[in-house]
Parts: sequence; C-alpha cells; structure tokens
Amino acid sequence: MYLDKRDFKITEDQGRSMAFQMGSAIKYLHSYGIAHRDLKLENIMMVDTSDTPKIKLADFGLSKMIGPNETTNDPFGTLSYVAPEVLLQKQYSKNVDIWSMGIIIYVLMSGMLPFDSPDQRETARQTIYDPVPFTHQIWEYVSPEAKDLIESKLTIVNFRNAD
Repeated sequence: MYLDKRDFKITEDQGRSMAFQMGSAIKYLHSYGIAHRDLKLENIMMVDTSDTPKIKLADFGLSKMIGPNETTNDPFGTLSYVAPEVLLQKQYSKNVDIWSMGIIIYVLMSGMLPFDSPDQRETARQTIYDPVPFTHQIWEYVSPEAKDLIESKLTIVNFRNAD
C-alpha cells in the first residue's frame, strides 16, 4: 500500500534505506538460523507513511530453521519472488532470502517484477534461465551501483553461477 500510494515511485535514496533495513533484518534472522522463505512486498510492513519509514518483516508462516551447514528442498515461496533452486526443487539454504531481497529491490527501483508473465510456467522459466532484465527505459535513471546490487542478489544463490 505504501508503494501503491506513491504510484510505485520512490527515490533511489528511499530504496537504498529500505534495502539496508531489509538486509539487516535478513542478517538478523539468518544469524538465528531462520529462513523466511516468503519475502515479498506484501510481507514488508512500514511503521509509518513518511518518506523514511522504518520497515518490519511479517508473515513467518513459511519460515524454517536451517542450520549453518544445512539445506532443504521444500518447495515454498511466492512464484515471482522465489529463487531458481526452489523452483528446481534443488537443495537450498537460507540464502534464498537474498534472491527474494533482490527481486524486492528491483521492484522498488522500477515498479515492476523482473520475471513476470501471465503464464506461471513462463515466469518460472524466466526466473531459472533469463538474465536480470534492465531493458525498460526506467533503468536509464537508476545508478549503475543500484543495478549492480540487484544483479548481485539475483546471482549469488543462482545455481547457474554455483559451478
């Protein structure tokens, strides 16, 4: 609702602040062995409606305790935000939350999902095989640093780069 009221237009500084808070929250969860596994815009709550709100993560219904050297292959999450490993039912760790964070930052900067299609199979295929799309003209106004950050989050757990 916060983004909707702003027509999905926020400054890069606002996005940076939200991304930092989100990263801090994820780091905290992971330090206790908790993987959220359903990070998405709808599960991020704003404490107020100011231009610099504090954020809180919500909806831990799909979260799971995963030890430091543990993995799982439970198929959980929301399609547009879920990491390729989950879609492929491969073993994954808490780092799938980092992928979801990258998707969220992409949406914060552009107002659109990077991998999205009316056909769920096509969305899954895009997520697994396509590079991060920075082709829309909105990306001309986003700093190279922000694009690098997004790309790093959307490749760090990506199985294509694990070898």
